[in-house]
Amino acid sequence: MRGSVSIVGASLAGYWAAETLRRDGFEGRISLIGDEPHAPYDRPPLSKRFLAGDLDDDRLPLTTAEKLADLGLEMRLGCRATGLDVATRTLEVDGVAEPYDGLLIATGARCRNLPGTAGLAGVHTLRTRDDAEAIRDALANGARRVVVVGAGFIGAEVASTAIGRGAEVTMVEALEAPFGRVLGVEMGAVMADVHRRHGVDLRTGVGVDEVLGDDRLAGVRLADGATLEADLLVVGIGVVPNTDWLEGSGLTLDDGVVCDETCLAAPDVAAAGDVARWANPRYGEVMRVEHWDNAVQQGVHAARRLLQSDEEATPYAPVPWFWTDQYDRKVQLAGRPHTDDEVRVVAGSTAEHRFAAFYGRDGRFTAALGMNRPRQVMQSKGLLDAGASWDEALAFASAWE
Repeated sequence: MRGSVSIVGASLAGYWAAETLRRDGFEGRISLIGDEPHAPYDRPPLSKRFLAGDLDDDRLPLTTAEKLADLGLEMRLGCRATGLDVATRTLEVDGVAEPYDGLLIATGARCRNLPGTAGLAGVHTLRTRDDAEAIRDALANGARRVVVVGAGFIGAEVASTAIGRGAEVTMVEALEAPFGRVLGVEMGAVMADVHRRHGVDLRTGVGVDEVLGDDRLAGVRLADGATLEADLLVVGIGVVPNTDWLEGSGLTLDDGVVCDETCLAAPDVAAAGDVARWANPRYGEVMRVEHWDNAVQQGVHAARRLLQSDEEATPYAPVPWFWTDQYDRKVQLAGRPHTDDEVRVVAGSTAEHRFAAFYGRDGRFTAALGMNRPRQVMQSKGLLDAGASWDEALAFASAWE
């Protein structure tokens, strides 16, 4: 049994790793290191209820101060990991080297931004609590012409929330449809219809040519020549794993920290959450998953891996699952679809924005998408967990309606 564990990253995966270690009986020192000053908090509300002003600040933490204290953690908030050497088992925090016994990396990811926007007032990304507060304040202080670049999870949720706050919203997406890389064109078109029906000016198949303004944002010029006036620009064009501090560490870095199927990146070093790229044996591929559910489950698995021998270790082989709330629609996806999969609506109606759809490929059931159909999606996740075939999944769904 090791004597201590250092966890770098004090967000969802890091917190659940720490809680798991204690729940499983680990009595050694646990150091939880995070570069934000805030205690671990929940990120999904940032682009929804928190941004809308419907969620008080004290509802964001993942747990109460009392329960956090009961875990007996060494909390090192506002501290940044700056280096690692696995050969000498040395972690560097704010430039000061310290030895580690077991190490769990959960440093997440950071937002991409548009070129030439650094320091330009009115331009925002949304990843942290401070980011959300800045956008919320801008909306509260009169920003009414909002441009959102990127129609993925964050962009679509910000657009939904801004519409709810009375703003005029234009959402710009370089692909043919929102969520195109995840859902494909057919279901992406349904998402586009949802936003247009709620008043969003959705521009697809076009990119940003230039962000206008000297010291403060004035507008956005698109690649098709159109100019959009803007008081507020929110950029949601994806994230980059936070691995810069691991250059030269001895770990393999490739769009994240590369791990084996048990979440181990090196002897006594595991990784979890948005920063981890691991071999998922369920799909036979190396993947990195940026969803809330994965951060929790992988944080738990990686923590246990640090306490296990190689013989005791088990693969981490989840069925990915996520949800997003936009307007009065809850969208959930279970599985791992490809854009060229067959898509079949098995319940409800896409026109009514209440349906369940299955994805399949080569006789395999690959994913289930639901809009305001949570029960059916969770039942479908069970089928995916069990390895149901395409025909078996369709037969099961035939009883829904």
